[in-house]
This record gives sequence, C-alpha cells and structure tokens, in this order.
Amino acid sequence: MKISAASLAPLLALLLAGGALGQGDQKEALTATCVLANGPAEGIIVFTEKAGSGFVTVEGFVRGLGSNAKHGFHVHGLPITDGNCSSTGGHFNPFNATHGSPRSLERHVGDLGNISSDKYGVSKVKIFDKIISLSSSEVSIIGKSIVVHAGEDDLGRGGDEGSLVTGNAGARIGCCMIEKEEAM
Repeated sequence: MKISAASLAPLLALLLAGGALGQGDQKEALTATCVLANGPAEGIIVFTEKAGSGFVTVEGFVRGLGSNAKHGFHVHGLPITDGNCSSTGGHFNPFNATHGSPRSLERHVGDLGNISSDKYGVSKVKIFDKIISLSSSEVSIIGKSIVVHAGEDDLGRGGDEGSLVTGNAGARIGCCMIEKEEAM
C-alpha cells in the first residue's frame, strides 16, 4: 500500500507540534517537510532550523527498507520532476567537493550519511547537521530532494572513483521534494 501526503497529514501535524519527535517550541524556527512516496521506501522527514542554532535537525521515519540494514541518505540537487527519483540529479554539491561522511572536512552539502533500519525495515531518523540550511541561500535545501538508496553509503572511503562521487550507495529506492512549511 502506497502512502500519500494526505494520509500523513495527522502525523505531520504531530511531528511539527513536537509530540512525537520532541521539537517543542517552534518559535523563530524554519521548518520543511518531505514525504517519501516514490518507491518502496516510504515515510516522512521533517527539517527544523532554529534561529541562531547553527544546525538543522532532520527527524522522521522511513519504512520499506531492508531488515537491519544501512541505507545511504542524501540531499540531491534537483526537485522531482518526472514522478520518480531519476530526476533528482546528483548529491547537492554547490562547492564541487568530493563525497564524504557528515563529519568529513570535505563533503557534498547533501552528504547526510546512512540511516539504519530495525528488523522490520523501519528507520527512525534523527540527524543534526551543520552544513545544510533552510535559510542560507548558498546551502539551502528547500526545493531539493531527499533520496534513500538501496545500499550503504561507504562515506567516500571505498577506494574507487564511484566512492568519491556517490558513496557507492546503489539504486534510489525512495525520494521526496523538500518543501518549506508556512508559519502556522
């Protein structure tokens, strides 16, 4: 069964209110969402940037993943235009860097590493990132896409050319466009 944005509206409201993910007070915070529904990986991701915090919190859940597996999780540079993940382009990389881990000195802006699934193929996502932004035009992820990959991202340590470009994370099994939430 495929999920739709409409069917996730109650969950989105709960996430944004902080009830499920502990966001709490949303004053002076920018929020964006992404509903994964374009492949076997489905779920919802919420991005929050609190004024003056210096980082973006990425929270949500993804289901339809391999059991007890790691999956590459990246911001890709283009929106979804053809109804599937092939239109999202490569990793968001405005500075022409090589691929790396979220903690690497050099990395793509969109390199968010891996998400890990449980035995049921569900991942609870919680990432804090100091590179992506919802407010800075140079590294803003608004209008870009999240892509979940079939395999584990080698974080640029695979020893081949593909590792330094994609992390050898494999096929795209889910994607969604990151859309800014309007103030409530």
